[in-house]
Amino acid sequence: MTLPRTLARWLLGAALVFTGAAHLTFARETFGAQVPSWLPLPVDVTVVASGVVEIALGLALLLLRRWRVAVGWIVAAFFVAIFPGNVEQFVRGTDAFGLDTDLARGIRLLFQPLLVIWALWSTGAWRAWRARRRAPAGS
Repeated sequence: MTLPRTLARWLLGAALVFTGAAHLTFARETFGAQVPSWLPLPVDVTVVASGVVEIALGLALLLLRRWRVAVGWIVAAFFVAIFPGNVEQFVRGTDAFGLDTDLARGIRLLFQPLLVIWALWSTGAWRAWRARRRAPAGS
């Protein structure tokens, strides 16, 4: 791993730990604004569960070097899984996190793919996948 990738992985891991802790404490109600109305779970359960998952994923990015490629794919999948919450906030026009206009909420939607790319790049997951595809059959 290169230093920029390692630093990016650490930054993403720290951000996930912080955000997960925010789910459980000072921003709990705000995160509730993103829970899709069609989700068949209570809003608070969803917020707490996603916070715990974010903390676990952040710690995995920081500590599980041996498993970093797998963790990268899992973190990327998590970012895809929570995207409907961002869409729900946009569609309902819910103000949260200082996003108080449709334009601001729409711009935020564009950042979710960047988080997926960040997770895959910083862990080497994308590079490992490409290398596996190029390897001769039977290797």
